[in-house]
Amino acid sequence: MEVLKAHRKQLALVIALVGPLVLASALVPFRGSFTDTASALLFIAVIVAIAVMGNRFSGAVATVSSALWFDFFLTVPYERLAISHRPDIETTVCLLVVGLIVTELAARNRHHLHAAVEESDYVALITSVAELAASGAPVETVTLRASSAIAQLLDLSTCRFEVGPSDQTLARLQPNGKVVHAGIEWPADQAGIPGPESQIPVEWHGVALGRFVITPTPGLLVAVRPRVVAAAIAEVVGAAVASQLQVP
Repeated sequence: MEVLKAHRKQLALVIALVGPLVLASALVPFRGSFTDTASALLFIAVIVAIAVMGNRFSGAVATVSSALWFDFFLTVPYERLAISHRPDIETTVCLLVVGLIVTELAARNRHHLHAAVEESDYVALITSVAELAASGAPVETVTLRASSAIAQLLDLSTCRFEVGPSDQTLARLQPNGKVVHAGIEWPADQAGIPGPESQIPVEWHGVALGRFVITPTPGLLVAVRPRVVAAAIAEVVGAAVASQLQVP
Protein backbone atom coordinates (compact mmCIF):
# COMPACT_ATOMS: atom_id res chain seq x y z
CA MET A 1 0.00 0.00 0.00
CA GLU A 2 2.77 2.46 0.93
CA VAL A 3 4.60 1.62 -2.31
CA LEU A 4 1.46 2.38 -4.33
CA LYS A 5 1.05 5.70 -2.54
CA ALA A 6 4.67 6.62 -3.25
CA HIS A 7 4.27 5.76 -6.95
CA ARG A 8 1.04 7.77 -7.12
CA LYS A 9 2.77 10.81 -5.63
CA GLN A 10 5.66 10.47 -8.06
CA LEU A 11 3.25 10.21 -10.98
CA ALA A 12 1.33 13.25 -9.73
CA LEU A 13 4.57 15.26 -9.59
CA VAL A 14 5.46 14.29 -13.16
CA ILE A 15 1.99 15.28 -14.36
CA ALA A 16 2.28 18.53 -12.39
CA LEU A 17 5.40 19.40 -14.36
CA VAL A 18 4.26 18.21 -17.79
CA GLY A 19 0.45 18.42 -17.71
CA PRO A 20 0.09 22.24 -17.78
CA LEU A 21 2.62 22.44 -20.64
CA VAL A 22 0.65 19.89 -22.68
CA LEU A 23 -2.61 21.75 -22.01
CA ALA A 24 -1.12 25.12 -22.93
CA SER A 25 0.33 23.68 -26.16
CA ALA A 26 -3.05 22.18 -27.05
CA LEU A 27 -4.73 25.58 -26.57
CA VAL A 28 -2.27 27.51 -28.74
CA PRO A 29 -4.25 27.04 -32.00
CA PHE A 30 -7.34 28.47 -30.28
CA ARG A 31 -5.79 31.34 -28.33
CA GLY A 32 -7.21 33.94 -30.69
CA SER A 33 -10.81 32.80 -30.18
CA PHE A 34 -10.71 31.07 -26.77
CA THR A 35 -10.89 33.53 -23.88
CA ASP A 36 -8.12 33.63 -21.29
CA THR A 37 -10.66 33.12 -18.52
CA ALA A 38 -11.89 29.89 -20.09
CA SER A 39 -8.30 28.72 -20.52
CA ALA A 40 -7.56 29.50 -16.88
CA LEU A 41 -10.54 27.37 -15.81
CA LEU A 42 -9.08 24.43 -17.72
CA PHE A 43 -5.79 24.89 -15.89
CA ILE A 44 -7.67 24.96 -12.58
CA ALA A 45 -9.28 21.63 -13.49
CA VAL A 46 -5.82 20.15 -14.08
CA ILE A 47 -4.56 21.55 -10.76
CA VAL A 48 -7.54 20.06 -8.91
CA ALA A 49 -6.91 16.63 -10.42
CA ILE A 50 -3.21 16.73 -9.50
CA ALA A 51 -3.85 18.07 -5.99
CA VAL A 52 -6.33 15.25 -5.32
CA MET A 53 -4.06 12.60 -6.81
CA GLY A 54 -0.80 13.74 -5.22
CA ASN A 55 0.05 15.93 -2.26
CA ARG A 56 0.47 19.57 -1.30
CA PHE A 57 3.83 19.85 -3.08
CA SER A 58 2.64 18.42 -6.40
CA GLY A 59 -0.40 20.71 -6.28
CA ALA A 60 1.83 23.75 -5.73
CA VAL A 61 4.10 22.68 -8.59
CA ALA A 62 1.06 22.27 -10.85
CA THR A 63 -0.14 25.75 -9.87
CA VAL A 64 3.19 27.45 -10.63
CA SER A 65 3.61 25.45 -13.84
CA SER A 66 0.10 26.39 -14.97
CA ALA A 67 0.66 30.09 -14.34
CA LEU A 68 4.01 29.93 -16.15
CA TRP A 69 2.75 28.24 -19.31
CA PHE A 70 -0.49 30.23 -19.31
CA ASP A 71 1.63 33.39 -19.38
CA PHE A 72 4.08 32.03 -21.97
CA PHE A 73 1.64 30.61 -24.52
CA LEU A 74 -1.73 32.26 -24.00
CA THR A 75 -1.16 35.91 -23.08
CA VAL A 76 0.08 38.77 -25.24
CA PRO A 77 2.97 39.02 -26.09
CA TYR A 78 2.92 35.32 -26.99
CA GLU A 79 5.83 33.00 -26.19
CA ARG A 80 7.40 35.46 -23.80
CA LEU A 81 7.28 35.56 -20.01
CA ALA A 82 5.64 38.96 -20.03
CA ILE A 83 2.06 40.23 -19.88
CA SER A 84 1.02 43.52 -21.45
CA HIS A 85 -2.71 43.58 -20.63
CA ARG A 86 -4.05 44.16 -17.13
CA PRO A 87 -6.91 41.61 -17.48
CA ASP A 88 -4.32 38.94 -18.32
CA ILE A 89 -2.32 39.88 -15.23
CA GLU A 90 -5.44 39.60 -13.07
CA THR A 91 -6.32 36.23 -14.61
CA THR A 92 -2.79 34.89 -13.98
CA VAL A 93 -2.82 36.08 -10.38
CA CYS A 94 -6.26 34.52 -9.84
CA LEU A 95 -4.97 31.27 -11.36
CA LEU A 96 -2.11 31.22 -8.85
CA VAL A 97 -4.27 32.09 -5.86
CA VAL A 98 -7.12 29.69 -6.70
CA GLY A 99 -4.64 26.91 -7.50
CA LEU A 100 -2.91 27.25 -4.13
CA ILE A 101 -6.24 27.40 -2.28
CA VAL A 102 -7.50 24.27 -4.06
CA THR A 103 -4.24 22.50 -3.26
CA GLU A 104 -4.52 23.35 0.43
CA LEU A 105 -8.16 22.25 0.58
CA ALA A 106 -7.29 18.93 -1.07
CA ALA A 107 -4.44 18.38 1.40
CA ARG A 108 -6.70 19.08 4.39
CA ASN A 109 -9.41 16.82 3.00
CA ARG A 110 -6.88 13.98 2.71
CA HIS A 111 -5.80 14.58 6.30
CA HIS A 112 -9.38 14.48 7.61
CA LEU A 113 -10.17 11.38 5.58
CA HIS A 114 -7.06 9.62 6.89
CA ALA A 115 -7.96 10.58 10.45
CA ALA A 116 -11.52 9.28 10.02
CA VAL A 117 -10.32 5.96 8.62
CA GLU A 118 -7.75 5.68 11.40
CA GLU A 119 -10.35 6.32 14.11
CA SER A 120 -12.63 3.73 12.53
CA ASP A 121 -9.81 1.18 12.66
CA TYR A 122 -9.16 2.00 16.33
CA VAL A 123 -12.83 1.53 17.22
CA ALA A 124 -12.89 -1.78 15.33
CA LEU A 125 -9.89 -3.09 17.29
CA ILE A 126 -11.38 -2.17 20.67
CA THR A 127 -14.77 -3.57 19.66
CA SER A 128 -13.31 -6.88 18.51
CA VAL A 129 -11.58 -7.42 21.86
CA ALA A 130 -14.66 -6.28 23.83
CA GLU A 131 -16.99 -8.59 21.88
CA LEU A 132 -14.65 -11.54 22.44
CA ALA A 133 -14.50 -10.77 26.15
CA ALA A 134 -18.29 -10.42 26.36
CA SER A 135 -18.76 -13.78 24.64
CA GLY A 136 -17.33 -15.57 27.66
CA ALA A 137 -14.20 -16.73 25.84
CA PRO A 138 -11.36 -17.98 28.06
CA VAL A 139 -8.99 -15.38 29.47
CA GLU A 140 -6.14 -16.86 27.45
CA THR A 141 -8.07 -16.32 24.22
CA VAL A 142 -8.98 -12.74 25.12
CA THR A 143 -5.43 -11.81 26.15
CA LEU A 144 -4.02 -13.40 23.00
CA ARG A 145 -6.38 -11.37 20.81
CA ALA A 146 -5.59 -8.23 22.79
CA SER A 147 -1.84 -8.87 22.47
CA SER A 148 -2.22 -9.14 18.72
CA ALA A 149 -4.27 -5.92 18.55
CA ILE A 150 -1.76 -3.97 20.69
CA ALA A 151 1.17 -5.26 18.65
CA GLN A 152 -0.60 -4.10 15.49
CA LEU A 153 -1.42 -0.68 16.96
CA LEU A 154 2.06 0.10 18.24
CA ASP A 155 4.05 -1.73 15.53
CA LEU A 156 5.70 -3.85 18.21
CA SER A 157 8.25 -6.58 17.82
CA THR A 158 6.42 -8.68 20.45
CA CYS A 159 3.57 -8.35 22.95
CA ARG A 160 2.60 -10.89 25.61
CA PHE A 161 0.32 -10.99 28.62
CA GLU A 162 1.68 -11.87 32.05
CA VAL A 163 -0.27 -12.38 35.25
CA GLY A 164 0.84 -10.39 38.26
CA PRO A 165 1.66 -6.84 39.35
CA SER A 166 3.60 -4.35 37.26
CA ASP A 167 7.38 -4.51 37.10
CA GLN A 168 8.62 -1.29 38.67
CA THR A 169 11.84 -1.42 36.62
CA LEU A 170 9.97 -1.16 33.30
CA ALA A 171 8.44 1.91 31.68
CA ARG A 172 4.67 2.09 32.09
CA LEU A 173 2.15 3.16 29.45
CA GLN A 174 -0.63 5.17 31.12
CA PRO A 175 -4.30 5.45 30.06
CA ASN A 176 -3.66 8.96 28.67
CA GLY A 177 -1.03 7.55 26.32
CA LYS A 178 1.92 9.03 28.17
CA VAL A 179 4.89 6.92 29.20
CA VAL A 180 6.35 7.04 32.72
CA HIS A 181 9.75 5.52 33.42
CA ALA A 182 11.37 5.55 36.87
CA GLY A 183 8.84 8.17 37.97
CA ILE A 184 9.71 10.48 35.07
CA GLU A 185 7.20 11.29 32.33
CA TRP A 186 8.65 11.19 28.85
CA PRO A 187 8.37 14.48 26.93
CA ALA A 188 5.39 14.65 24.57
CA ASP A 189 7.67 15.21 21.55
CA GLN A 190 9.49 11.94 22.22
CA ALA A 191 6.75 9.65 20.96
CA GLY A 192 8.81 6.48 21.10
CA ILE A 193 8.35 3.71 23.65
CA PRO A 194 11.44 2.90 25.73
CA GLY A 195 12.97 -0.54 25.34
CA PRO A 196 14.06 -3.18 25.37
CA GLU A 197 10.73 -3.83 27.13
CA SER A 198 7.91 -1.73 28.52
CA GLN A 199 4.53 -2.60 30.00
CA ILE A 200 0.85 -1.77 29.86
CA PRO A 201 -0.76 -2.55 33.24
CA VAL A 202 -4.04 -4.49 33.34
CA GLU A 203 -6.07 -3.41 36.37
CA TRP A 204 -9.61 -3.47 37.70
CA HIS A 205 -10.69 -0.85 40.23
CA GLY A 206 -7.05 -0.33 41.18
CA VAL A 207 -6.33 -4.05 41.59
CA ALA A 208 -3.37 -5.27 39.50
CA LEU A 209 -4.41 -8.30 37.47
CA GLY A 210 -1.57 -8.52 35.01
CA ARG A 211 0.33 -6.59 32.35
CA PHE A 212 1.13 -6.63 28.70
CA VAL A 213 4.89 -6.77 28.26
CA ILE A 214 5.74 -5.07 24.99
CA THR A 215 8.93 -5.01 22.96
CA PRO A 216 8.95 -1.84 20.83
CA THR A 217 10.54 -1.71 17.40
CA PRO A 218 13.88 0.13 17.86
CA GLY A 219 13.87 3.70 16.57
CA LEU A 220 10.17 3.72 15.72
CA LEU A 221 8.11 6.70 16.89
CA VAL A 222 4.57 5.94 18.06
CA ALA A 223 1.98 8.71 18.24
CA VAL A 224 -0.03 9.34 21.39
CA ARG A 225 -3.41 8.34 19.91
CA PRO A 226 -2.58 4.66 19.22
CA ARG A 227 -0.99 4.46 22.68
CA VAL A 228 -4.26 5.64 24.22
CA VAL A 229 -6.15 2.99 22.25
CA ALA A 230 -3.67 0.31 23.41
CA ALA A 231 -4.29 1.34 27.01
CA ALA A 232 -8.05 1.19 26.39
CA ILE A 233 -7.70 -2.39 25.12
CA ALA A 234 -5.82 -3.23 28.32
CA GLU A 235 -8.75 -1.83 30.32
CA VAL A 236 -11.17 -4.05 28.38
CA VAL A 237 -8.98 -7.03 29.21
CA GLY A 238 -8.95 -5.96 32.86
CA ALA A 239 -12.74 -6.03 32.95
CA ALA A 240 -12.83 -9.44 31.27
CA VAL A 241 -10.24 -10.96 33.63
CA ALA A 242 -11.96 -9.50 36.69
CA SER A 243 -15.31 -10.89 35.57
CA GLN A 244 -14.02 -14.41 35.05
CA LEU A 245 -11.97 -14.39 38.25
CA GLN A 246 -14.88 -12.71 40.09
CA VAL A 247 -12.72 -9.88 41.35
CA PRO A 248 -14.94 -7.38 43.23
